[in-house]
Amino acid sequence: MRKHLLAGLVLLLSAGVGQAQTSPVTNDQANARYNSVLNQLGRQDLIMSPRVNRLIGWPGPSVSGLSDADQLDILLNGYWDWVMQTQPEWATFLGYPGQNSRWSELTPQALQALQALEQRSLQLAEQIDAESLDEQRRLNLELFLFQLRGSVRGHAFPTDLMPVDAMNGVQAGMSQVLGAMPLQTPNQRADYLQRVQAIPTLLAQTRSLMEQGLKQGITPPRATLHKVAAQIRALNPAEASDSPLMRPLFQALGDDARHAALRDQARAVYLNEVRPAVAAFASYFEEDYLPNTVTATGLETLPDGEAWYAWRVSQMTTLELSAEQIHQIGLDEVARIRAAMQQAMADAGFKGKDITAFARHLSRDKRNFYTQADDLLRDYRALAKQADAALPRLFSRYPSLPYAVEPVPAFLAEGQPVAYYLPGSSEGGRPGTFFVNTSTLKDMPRYEMQALLLHEAVPGHHFQIALAQEQGDLPDFRRNAYFTAYIEGWGLYAESLGEEIGFYTTPQERFGALTFEMWRAVRLVVDTGLHAMGWSRQQAIDYFQAQTGHGLDRVTTEVDRYLVMPGQALAYKMGQLKITELRRRAESALGEAFDVRAFHDAVLAQGALPLPVLEARIEAWISQQQDQAS
Repeated sequence: MRKHLLAGLVLLLSAGVGQAQTSPVTNDQANARYNSVLNQLGRQDLIMSPRVNRLIGWPGPSVSGLSDADQLDILLNGYWDWVMQTQPEWATFLGYPGQNSRWSELTPQALQALQALEQRSLQLAEQIDAESLDEQRRLNLELFLFQLRGSVRGHAFPTDLMPVDAMNGVQAGMSQVLGAMPLQTPNQRADYLQRVQAIPTLLAQTRSLMEQGLKQGITPPRATLHKVAAQIRALNPAEASDSPLMRPLFQALGDDARHAALRDQARAVYLNEVRPAVAAFASYFEEDYLPNTVTATGLETLPDGEAWYAWRVSQMTTLELSAEQIHQIGLDEVARIRAAMQQAMADAGFKGKDITAFARHLSRDKRNFYTQADDLLRDYRALAKQADAALPRLFSRYPSLPYAVEPVPAFLAEGQPVAYYLPGSSEGGRPGTFFVNTSTLKDMPRYEMQALLLHEAVPGHHFQIALAQEQGDLPDFRRNAYFTAYIEGWGLYAESLGEEIGFYTTPQERFGALTFEMWRAVRLVVDTGLHAMGWSRQQAIDYFQAQTGHGLDRVTTEVDRYLVMPGQALAYKMGQLKITELRRRAESALGEAFDVRAFHDAVLAQGALPLPVLEARIEAWISQQQDQAS
């Protein structure tokens, strides 16, 4: 999964929305409104005005001397509305109303204002007395502080100056956001066209950030960027209805004669405004940006790179571990998983312990691969039904939001991973989607399908995220919490559940599942090697291939992903290790009283959590279970 509007797909979380201002606002208006909330909370001697009460959704009359609980509730509601109004792309994915006609503002002034208001939010949150709050509000405050402290710490690093790479950026994000927009009503279609008309401004602001990054020597490694120009130009065919930027609107309008004027208007906007802007952006990328990007690899090679990477590690893992510690954990896991893979090889009747040789042996058997994308998608959908049927053995609570299995859009497929999940929205009437990259069927062996389905759909990402969306008693920021180690750790843990539900029926399928686990263990070694230990890109590729047996194209795409998303790859294994450790701890403490369904419900009950917070909650749950059993 990936998170953020224009910084990729990944992984955008959907949930319920609050009672918010639904008319479109500018960044300045949203900032002014939230600043008013912060000013009121910062001046407890003032009686809050009815205008401010309406603004922040405070249900009662004007009051003075707000309690700490009141302050927290108002702060969380005001913060969430501000986030939605200043990140309209995210609002679109969440089904938050009224923001579908705009893009985020990426000017230096807008970005500085966002940072300043985050800092003020943190200052006010730190003044709230946690001891005066009930248990749920204490957890709300703890998570809000954790989130804000991490974000404010990141203000020291110029992440915004690298807005485009092979995995992330406007070339992927624009079409994803536009594709998520509802188009049933005239107003919705007007929002779509207004947002499309704003694309030239968005591209100009993105280019300005890239130019500033070039001046400061802050760019993604050049070796990772060679597919980006093609991704940009794929947005720009001669016919408007063929462009990924316009296709959803033209498909919604169809051939209905009543929409002829709107079709003509949309075509004119594309040809006269959008297409020239995209062409100019592509030319800038190819002729000015790419030739001047840095050739060095690893975050440590950029200014203040060591501290920058330490922050990324902390953000992605929610742990305060050094790169060296994580690297060693990775080496230990690689050794453990290698032994398990070799056992699966022996069970399959293979002579020898060379993992690459066994992978090559499997790749030569044409029966292990598909020749038609439709057949691959058909079998994934059949696997999904099998996984759905097995859920009652592992869980007692289920999400109601459905999910779909779809191919990655063709124009995006090159350079993208083999699969990913995009959350849905009950408010937006959109199911969660497990996207499968069907462009390289040679990288999609049948014996890896089970683990991938379990990770991305159920009981992995879709199950966990949709369940969090439906936790109506949690504030919006909790239902949308994005703690990567928890989310990706749960996805990897979900792969291991295939053993319990009989999903891995052959040694080859067990080998496939172990290959995926090895993949995540290798990430601990490679990511830290690239960004903290001076590894070259080729060194990382060679190590990855030796441990997993994967093909060169697939491995290269993965390594390039780690280069442009430092630390993100650490989250999977670190999260899975913690969840597995907590389960073993619970099994040991509870013995025959251990119920796997109750354990899973406890892990998922509060939405995504930092790993230390999850550990404390499960420890408390174990004690509670022991008390009930005694």
